[in-house]
Amino acid sequence: MQEMQEASPSSSKKISAAAARAHTRRNRATTSNSSIKGRLNSISAMFVPIAMALTVGALGWVYQSLKPPPPKICGSPGGPPITSPRVQLRDGRHLAYKEMGVAKEEAKHKLVIIHGFDNSKDINLPIQQLLMFDSLIIFQELMEELSLYVLTFDRAGYGESDPYPSRSVKSEAYDIEELADKLQIGSKFYVMGISMGAYPAYSCLKYIPHRLAGVALVVPFVHYWWPCLPANLSRDGLQKLLPMDSRAFRVAYYAPWLFHWWMTQKWFPSLSLTAGNMAVFCPQDMEMIAEMSKSPNPHQEKVKQQGVHESLYRDILAGYSKWEFDPTDLINPFPNNDGSVHIWQGAEDRIIPREINRYLAENIPWIQYHEVEDAGHLFIFQKEKVETVLRALVQD
Repeated sequence: MQEMQEASPSSSKKISAAAARAHTRRNRATTSNSSIKGRLNSISAMFVPIAMALTVGALGWVYQSLKPPPPKICGSPGGPPITSPRVQLRDGRHLAYKEMGVAKEEAKHKLVIIHGFDNSKDINLPIQQLLMFDSLIIFQELMEELSLYVLTFDRAGYGESDPYPSRSVKSEAYDIEELADKLQIGSKFYVMGISMGAYPAYSCLKYIPHRLAGVALVVPFVHYWWPCLPANLSRDGLQKLLPMDSRAFRVAYYAPWLFHWWMTQKWFPSLSLTAGNMAVFCPQDMEMIAEMSKSPNPHQEKVKQQGVHESLYRDILAGYSKWEFDPTDLINPFPNNDGSVHIWQGAEDRIIPREINRYLAENIPWIQYHEVEDAGHLFIFQKEKVETVLRALVQD
């Protein structure tokens, strides 16, 4: 009995073959799971730094794509040389300028011409010494007849004028006023804004109307998101543009922070005027381009010399920003008829929809509207047309 009792504990420790096999499998599974976890941890340890590096690299690429390059400021080390007279503004910036016509001390009328997109103070108008000699004689005689002094200048970031990251519709008017004061051209002066140069002219009407003797808006820029425009008119105007242009203007308005990337990416065409797409010009414009090519502007290469972003892109961004005012909010600066405001629109213009400028003139009764038949966006570069505009402005 005692032997049986002593043998009993020994018999209770016996393990069946099935249990042994299960135990072995559990051990193997535990070992296998531990091995897999170890491998996963090892892979994770390698993958996380790689993923972080890729993420940082992608963010860096995006940032570099969105961030414009630094400007090449005139007169700075490695920057373009200063070859034109300039004035220094209160904020330290410089504006380059050019004077023509009758001496300002003797002139009866003083005119500030505001150049448009991708242009400069050396705008190739027939009043400059850049065209044929007979044109120069004719327009020197015209300026003497009108007793007209003409001032052109490089807008911020163009030509030899310093870039201005805070450039806006409002800043353009005060740049013009300060330039006029620095050059002492008088308490009142005329303003002619051409194409993209029209939004600074609108700015002058809003912010410095007391300094104006008259204003000419020639083939003037239009903002498709002015609140005063009916939705259908804005929509139709955008639809008349080349698709690449309407897309670029939408990006400038809705996502200005993305605009530099949009203009430099290679997947979609960005803007007709920078891409060299001549479909934007009507036949009359093409004839004008052919004529102007006979006397090319020798200063054209200086227009964007401080950077495409600082000149062209900031111009579009400023123009298509959200304005502080609507054109229809403007107050007549000449209630006593001692000056006038004109819009000159080419009937065949494919860059500026005439319907929008017609609408503005209809709703701003003190603006005189002139639609030039059989003329496109470049009609102001014809000597007989610019003479007509000048006479209407200073003799009205």
